[in-house]
Amino acid sequence: MSEEITDSLIPYDDIVQEVLRAVVGRVLRNIEQEGLPGEHHFYITFKTKAAGVSIPDALIERFPDEMTIVLQHKYWDLKIGDEHFEVGLSFNQVPSHLVIPYAAITAFVDPAVNFALQFTVDEDNDLIAVAEKCAAKGKEIATEQEDGSNVVSVDFGKKSD
Repeated sequence: MSEEITDSLIPYDDIVQEVLRAVVGRVLRNIEQEGLPGEHHFYITFKTKAAGVSIPDALIERFPDEMTIVLQHKYWDLKIGDEHFEVGLSFNQVPSHLVIPYAAITAFVDPAVNFALQFTVDEDNDLIAVAEKCAAKGKEIATEQEDGSNVVSVDFGKKSD
């Protein structure tokens, strides 16, 4: 007797990613209210051209696809919303204001406790954002879609000495 695996009509991958992104929002909200405790700090990687991302053009030129920021010692004006967060960071001694939707995040890491979340970003969402930015500047773009599976990696392992 062979068992056939059918495609789910329930979007489990999307639901799990949404819940895990809520973890990021909840952690950042705690930091907004109480500051970073102990040795905790975060590496947050995000798609620079995803819908809703607002960063200086110079950063988009330097990081045309993906960028990682560090929230540790020198950040300011951390504001947490339901769909995004905002933060002030300095790049080459130039203060910058960043707006990053949770949906644009591809990785969230707290190396102090060896905690990491990895996400996929909806490529359609990225393509729409790029198309909107190009249209605003009077440019045309050609787009290609790649099929891929949604992957969520969660590492709850303890930090090794």
